Amino acid sequence: MKNIYIVGVGLIGGSIAKDVKDLNPSISIFGIDSNAEHLKQALELNVIDFEATLKDVAQADFVILTVPVDVSVKILPGILDMVSDDALVMDAGSTKRDICKSVENHPKRRNFLATHPIAGTEFSGPKAAMVGLFQKKTNIICEVEKTAFKLQEKALAIFQIMGMRIRYMNPEAHDKHIAYVSHLSHISAFMLGKTVIDKERNERDIFDMAGSGFASTVRLAKSSPAMWTPIFKQNKENVIETLEEYISNLTHFKDSMKADDFETIFNEMENTNYIKDILNGIQ
Repeated sequence: MKNIYIVGVGLIGGSIAKDVKDLNPSISIFGIDSNAEHLKQALELNVIDFEATLKDVAQADFVILTVPVDVSVKILPGILDMVSDDALVMDAGSTKRDICKSVENHPKRRNFLATHPIAGTEFSGPKAAMVGLFQKKTNIICEVEKTAFKLQEKALAIFQIMGMRIRYMNPEAHDKHIAYVSHLSHISAFMLGKTVIDKERNERDIFDMAGSGFASTVRLAKSSPAMWTPIFKQNKENVIETLEEYISNLTHFKDSMKADDFETIFNEMENTNYIKDILNGIQ
């Protein structure tokens, strides 16, 4: 594998490039991005070696899509049209059903691998890219059986370099589960941030009292709306289901407070403390 083309040179794409280049300097990294400033920054920061355009993927050994999920759905079929029979195309999006559906009957479906490396920060753009972002993180692979075995091997070699754990899942299960553990977290952070900002307009000193707990809780609200709005749109049904359950729990909490039923509140918080044992077990 000599040439890797990364479509979208932001946090995820740039971090993949850094990991690969750090461990195999002979590989050439080509960057493709609709944002000219991002391409300029990626070159200046040595995240990529060369600029490219989508038509150049015909020369690629490996194409990695790290653009918003709605863009991936639009451009993936055309990229598969252009790549060679020996090239691998992979996406890294946070939803999998629509991307898999978009190429289910494509003659080069065997050249595509649907993945979701579960890693990231609240920052975006090539300046946010870092070596080691994916170390010990989980990478979900969907419909692996539809990808040519020799191309799977290429991808697994890259994932091993990046230090990722692999899980296999069907696209529908992925989208349902990720709505709970990722998408709901982002919505909660955005809405908490909105609530506090709305209140702060009338109480100017509210942020003076904000501590580390507030900062960590709303950290995800700094994430890119351009990336997250398409995710919520593609996973609408699952996200609504998680929101209904979440709102039900919030309403129950509020009703318990109104009834001065703090024993119930204590018991539910104590039971929920069990989550720390679950999270410690997967780290």
